[in-house]
Amino acid sequence: MDGNRRYARKIGQISSFGHRIGADVTEKVMEWCCELGVEYLTIYAFSTENFNRSSDEKDKLFDLIKVKFDNIIVDERTHERKMRVHAIGDLEKLPESLQQSIKNVELVTSEYDKFNLNVAIAYGGRQEIIQAVRKIAEKVRSGELEPDDIDEDTISGHLYPSGTTALPDVDLIIRTGGDERVSNFLPWQANGSECAAYFCAPFWPEFRKIDFLRSIRIYQSRMKEKNQHTATRVAHFLKVVGKAEIDEVRHHSRATK
Repeated sequence: MDGNRRYARKIGQISSFGHRIGADVTEKVMEWCCELGVEYLTIYAFSTENFNRSSDEKDKLFDLIKVKFDNIIVDERTHERKMRVHAIGDLEKLPESLQQSIKNVELVTSEYDKFNLNVAIAYGGRQEIIQAVRKIAEKVRSGELEPDDIDEDTISGHLYPSGTTALPDVDLIIRTGGDERVSNFLPWQANGSECAAYFCAPFWPEFRKIDFLRSIRIYQSRMKEKNQHTATRVAHFLKVVGKAEIDEVRHHSRATK
């Protein structure tokens, strides 16, 4: 969700104003996702690199995020949508009051599963993988896990959010503000899944529903292309092995059932 501060500067406002408008847009995006039946939305609210910002900006941003978490608890839409909320990141680096708000919203929404909102805060993709490797190494050292048993599922199961079901692979990444990069966002979940990416010029506070729908169209086109490639590979396979071999495989399959 890039461009809050640049948007504020463009209209002669302070950074916190841009963050407030951006937070309102985030609520709209959540609504649009629910309208389309999207089951998982992960928003990049605060990166590990953002800790380098001024104390005043960080404090105001943390206060804003806290208010939004607290509002989610009492918002009727949360319960109508059956929305489950998770915060992912190195949460111990956050102010205690914000950590408590996170615990509250996660507890209140823990039984919901229709729409999943993941808030990446104090998050860095490389850091996520590092902490997963450390947890796995500790289990190997204690004898709880054998090195030969480590696979992709093992790593996925030790990523954020801690102690819960792993996040699914990413289908679509949206980035606003004109930069065509993903900035350390969910590298494990995005790489290898052939996810679509949509980069657009509007700053996040300017992001509109038409921009959102265009991103969905990019995803649909990517899936169509992926399915076409799969069909092409299957056709090539059939051409190579020939009908006789296919019939033999089918016969053997039926015989072993």
